[in-house]
Amino acid sequence: MQKSSAYGIVFAIFFLFFIQMAGTLVESIYILDLMNTSLDEKALGLLFFFSPFILLPFRIKKTYLWAWVSFGLLFLGRGLTPYLDTLGRMLASGVATGAALVLFPFLITAKPKGEDRAPTGQWISAGLALAVVLSVFLRTLGYGLDYSLTPSGGWAGWGLGLFCGYLLTRLDLPVKPVARKTKGGFRLPGLGIFLILGLVWFVFSAPSVVARWTEGNYVLSAGTVSLLSAGWIWLVLANPGLLERITKRGLLVWNLLFSLCLIVTILAHRVSFPGTPESPSVIVGPPSWMQQIPLVLMLLLFPVLFLDARIFLRKIQITDISPRALVPGVLLGSFSLVLLVFMQIFSNVWGYVEPVSPWFRNKFWLPYALMAGGITVLVTRKGNVEAEKRSKPDGSLQWGQAALLGVLVLGTLVAVVLSTRVRSFETNKSSLVVMTYNIQQANDESGERSYARQLALIRQVSPDILALQETDSTRVSLNNNDYVRYYAGKLGYYSYYGPKTVTGTFGTALLSKYPLRNPHVIFSYSDRDEIGTTVAEVEVGGRRFTIYDVHPDGSDTAKLVFAYTLLEQSKDQPYAIALGDYNLRDYEEAYQLIDSVYTNAWTSVYPSEISPDGVDMSGENRIDHIFFSPVLSVRNPVYVLPPESATDHPVHWAEIFW
Repeated sequence: MQKSSAYGIVFAIFFLFFIQMAGTLVESIYILDLMNTSLDEKALGLLFFFSPFILLPFRIKKTYLWAWVSFGLLFLGRGLTPYLDTLGRMLASGVATGAALVLFPFLITAKPKGEDRAPTGQWISAGLALAVVLSVFLRTLGYGLDYSLTPSGGWAGWGLGLFCGYLLTRLDLPVKPVARKTKGGFRLPGLGIFLILGLVWFVFSAPSVVARWTEGNYVLSAGTVSLLSAGWIWLVLANPGLLERITKRGLLVWNLLFSLCLIVTILAHRVSFPGTPESPSVIVGPPSWMQQIPLVLMLLLFPVLFLDARIFLRKIQITDISPRALVPGVLLGSFSLVLLVFMQIFSNVWGYVEPVSPWFRNKFWLPYALMAGGITVLVTRKGNVEAEKRSKPDGSLQWGQAALLGVLVLGTLVAVVLSTRVRSFETNKSSLVVMTYNIQQANDESGERSYARQLALIRQVSPDILALQETDSTRVSLNNNDYVRYYAGKLGYYSYYGPKTVTGTFGTALLSKYPLRNPHVIFSYSDRDEIGTTVAEVEVGGRRFTIYDVHPDGSDTAKLVFAYTLLEQSKDQPYAIALGDYNLRDYEEAYQLIDSVYTNAWTSVYPSEISPDGVDMSGENRIDHIFFSPVLSVRNPVYVLPPESATDHPVHWAEIFW
């Protein structure tokens, strides 16, 4: 292996680990605070992002010792994370994130053994591209989850960490600080690098992200990101001279086009929600082909991030400086990431963290515009595009490197196909088992991951129709995990994600053994969380059933508007089944309005609301309901209560027959 190749691979594993650990840290804090829907002391875990502060008060001697200690903490934190509970993951990923940020300045100033200078920024940009290829592969391999962050795939993290440690021994880490003064500092290039890392983390490291923004094609997003990232590596290794032909104007145009397409991709799927209780509901169907044009262009243009990273890194490396001199830029970048994370989260939980969060309602686009716009401004500043005169790739691509890239890209495409296959089920039936399941972002009532237990329960029941709530997890606050894809892929079901992530809802997803026809979402007035009701049709036994997956919340007024909207939208449907987390008790006006038109599965069989086996659903906790048209009948309604439900809600199912 070439010395410079080892340098690039070290950065690939480093970037991958940073994205994984930063994402897990934010996810763990969010899950722990999800239990009380407010910020508390657990949010202080974000202070791990400011760990490089420890380098400022000390006059650093023997800097390589700091580097190796930091790597050791990163290695241990990353390796242990998949096997821990939520609090343990928060601490382990926090330590690993902090260690990575401390290690970063030392890696930037390292160089291969026997060489006077570090390799050019092209090698590090190739490392960032390889990190994206690896992340996309692991996400597709894990059915929408990062396989290496699951207990069964945790070995991959240990293996990559050991390999990274071995490659570090082939680098000369800085032995002592360099006292050379530098004009202007490195804060802005450092900020630029972290804005790029932010976009990679928020968007391109997980192929489900843009697919859930847009209802776009998952194969397209995964395949394009993987292939173009691998293509950048090929360009760096096999034909680096092409990069020098890009002018400053060309760089500006490329960045502007990418930024524009990124923002338009989000805004094209933005919804103008009903503003008052009297406002008509808004129905959002499948996107048109015109709405998908900016998505395709954005995916094709995104490799400009690797070019930008090369320029920022070259700006830093053009002068020999000490790791300590890079700390202010790292801290500025870390601070920007924390702010951007809060912006993205507030756009989703705008009704809970007053007085700040309401301003972010329906501004999902804002952090992405700030990242892309900030990169464009910083990278086109005067003096950032001078030609490289230092060591660069030799223009040859070794067969081993080409084979590795080919395996990863091909493996990604194969994993996409395998994880999206659907099974065939019997359609000539006279009944449907329907199930409503508020999965609480795949966590149980204690805030522990429970996707494996939830999947086992679903398999045991084998519902024909599965309505999931609180599924909107394919966003940075929940580490971009796509549990809808995970369940659908493992079960072999058809699926409809429901409201796009750009709308900021709880998430109401439908899974089905049968094709879901005419899927769409109905948005009604809301005053705390966006209320999106997912609708689709299935054909079984010669009948067409209209399925409504519901999850209203907010004031009594908002819930009453939801009830009127549901009845208005379903009044012409002869076979309607409306199930979900209604957040309604049977004494509330909105519940009684729906109950006056449709039949409740539980109370129609058990008028006392207590089953013969003693399951008492007469209290406050019966807010998950199954309603259906009176022309249909029901048998065997079941509630399974926590903790057996593996969530904080009872899971409810019944057999609807005709």
